[in-house]
Amino acid sequence: MNKIALITGASSGIGAATAEAFATSGIDLILCGRRIEKLNELSSKLASKVKTHLLTFDVSDFESVKKAIETLPAEWKNIDILVNNAGNAHGMSAIQDGDVADWEMMIGSNVTGLLYVSKLVLPGMVERKTGHVVNLSSVAGKQTYENGAVYCATKKSVEAISEGMRLDLTKHGIKVTNIAPGAVETEFSVVRFKGDAERAAKVYEGFSPLTAKDIADAINYCVMAPDHVTIADMTIYAKAQAAPTTVYRK
Repeated sequence: MNKIALITGASSGIGAATAEAFATSGIDLILCGRRIEKLNELSSKLASKVKTHLLTFDVSDFESVKKAIETLPAEWKNIDILVNNAGNAHGMSAIQDGDVADWEMMIGSNVTGLLYVSKLVLPGMVERKTGHVVNLSSVAGKQTYENGAVYCATKKSVEAISEGMRLDLTKHGIKVTNIAPGAVETEFSVVRFKGDAERAAKVYEGFSPLTAKDIADAINYCVMAPDHVTIADMTIYAKAQAAPTTVYRK
């Protein structure tokens, strides 16, 4: 039987690209997100390669997550790989000017949501003594930058959670991988800047940013590594990027 991966935030960007990479490796997919039409499109695209099952829920709502995962048919319950990809950035301002609603959305998705999904998937992995968790952090979790305190704090939390998971889960035969991407051109900046596509595009001007596929290929590499190998932490920058806010543009 194929392995089964559950991917949150699979409707676009890195999540969707990871689903495509996993499909190429023959991994069946539980695709999770809030936009069912996007999940349906992705499922149709991958149907010739692997089996898919769709779940729609908001990761920041525990009851929604619990209800969705509990509806999984028996043949989908033994999840081998969990990719905690769902996350977002909202706004970019000095801490004293921050919007509380933006803070709550970032903490709810990037931290609480990751914990909620993990809470419901990990017991099965522990019982079976096997599994692999991939958490999507960011270079913002390695180095804080101006006007991004809360977003950076959420990604530093992901880094700490990944370390803690590894300490708690290695004894149960479960691998934990932390992926920290740099500048990736996805919907990320459009969301951060409240739909301002022009401002979002300027983030990636003058250099070649990473693509969602670049990160998906890295995740797939980690997941397909030999059983005795754990890629614990991977930081991925664009060639022109030396630090979260240091980019050499043409």
